[in-house]
Order: sequence, then C-alpha cells, then structure tokens
Amino acid sequence: MATTPFSLNASTTLSTDTRSVESLRAAAARDPKSSIRETARQFESLFMQEVMKSMRASTLASGMMDNSATQMGTEMLDTQFAGKMTGLPGGLSDAIARQLQRQMGIADDKAEARTLQPLPALAKKNVAPHVQSFIQQHDDAAKAAETATGIPASFMIAQAAHESGWGRREIKMRDGSTSFNVFGIKATSNWKGPVAEVQTTEFIDGKPQKVTAKFRAYASYEEAFKDYARLLGNNARYADVVAKAQKGGGAETFAQGLQKAGYATDPEYASKLARVINTTVRVQRALA
Repeated sequence: MATTPFSLNASTTLSTDTRSVESLRAAAARDPKSSIRETARQFESLFMQEVMKSMRASTLASGMMDNSATQMGTEMLDTQFAGKMTGLPGGLSDAIARQLQRQMGIADDKAEARTLQPLPALAKKNVAPHVQSFIQQHDDAAKAAETATGIPASFMIAQAAHESGWGRREIKMRDGSTSFNVFGIKATSNWKGPVAEVQTTEFIDGKPQKVTAKFRAYASYEEAFKDYARLLGNNARYADVVAKAQKGGGAETFAQGLQKAGYATDPEYASKLARVINTTVRVQRALA
C-alpha cells in the first residue's frame, strides 16, 4: 500500500526516520487493513496538531512569560490534546481509512456488515452472500451510469457480475491489486491510462483459446462504471443497444445487442448475460 513518511512514537512526537517508514511497510505486508487504519490515524493526528497550532497562533500572547520552555510545554500539551481527539468513531481517520480501502480494493468490515444485514431473508430465496454484496456494492455507481446512458442499472450491474464472476475473478494488476475493471474493457491504442496485462480466454473461430491481453485499469469501481457509460454512450456500434435499452428493451434484447455489436467473442455471451440480468433484477426486487 502507499505509505506516509510520518510516524508517531511512544511520546507522540513526530518521527521521520527510515525505520518508521520500513516498519509501516512491513505492517502493510502482514495486515493491510490494520496498516491502513494506522496510516489514517497518523494523518488525523498530524491534522489535529496543525489545527491546534493554528488556534494558538491566532491567540495573542502576553510575551511576559513566553520562552523556549513554555513554548515546549504548550506544544506537548497540544500534542496530547490532538492525540485524545484522534481516532474517535466517525472521525476523520475513519473517512481516510475508507477512502484508502476503496482505492486498494480492500473491503470495509463495517460496510460489509451493513451490506449483508438483509441476508437471512434473502437466503430463503437462494441468494448467495457474495451475489447480494456485489449488487449492493455497485448500486450507486450503476445508477449514476444509468443517468448518463439510460441503460438500466440492473443491466450494468449484471454485466459487471458476469465479466468478473460476481467480483471473484476481477482482473488483477501485476502486484496482485485489483484493476477495478469489472467490465473486462480492453486497453486499445486510444487508452492513455494504466493497464493490466493478463491471460484471458477468447473464442477464435468458435473455439476457446488462451491469449494475453491488455485491459484498462482504474482508480475505483465508480471510475470503471463511468468509463463503461462513456464506451457505450459515445460509440456508434453500441448506439442501437443503448437506444433499445432506453426504450425499455428487455434483458435478452440488451444481451443479444451487445453480442451482435462485438462486445465479447463468446458465442454464448448473450444467453449467459441475460440469465445474470434476470438474477440481478430478482435480487434487487427482494432488497427493495
């Protein structure tokens, strides 16, 4: 994970030595979630210390008793106050940690717990936990893409689910981190962003073959959905697909249109995608 060169030692003073950085890197390798929380806490502590300094600077000092000793005491007191205000539930460090987790593709335990709360009722409808979680995780991004394209959010979530195996077969970067590319969008010559190069299956003359291909990589799932919306909305070959979806075309019509437009080489792509769309719609109705 990306680390910061800041570290707080036992006396809560700021340390920038190499050992502190290496210690945080080692912790990241052992336990990414814990290291993210620690990094977020350190950022919040530094921020609170700067707030305290700003507050002190805006207060007029008498000058009569001010010296290096009183200044040091004041700084130590400010550091203690900053430490007490750091790491509170719902505070800045929680927000920073959530952002870092999203960027690294690491699940937020609290968010996941909230996401899976309705599971007992859905379990009776034979809805697997990872299916429910995937649909709810991408609901907001899909709705934003629906606003941009007119394609139903359920169709887009289903296509992301089909391409990524409900999030279990995501395209990975060389270092093992996620590319956030849940739509399997290739990195063609006009793509200027980062790339993930992986082995995939393509159907050539109707026969599956393993090939190495380059795929687009994003900074978040939201960015992936936005790029998907641009790809379909601004590409003439998908114009008919988008138009029919906007007019209320069903799952089969949408899936067949994508296959006809050449979105994938699998000859069974349309039928497979249509089944996933129907599953997604059924689960969303159960969640409503």
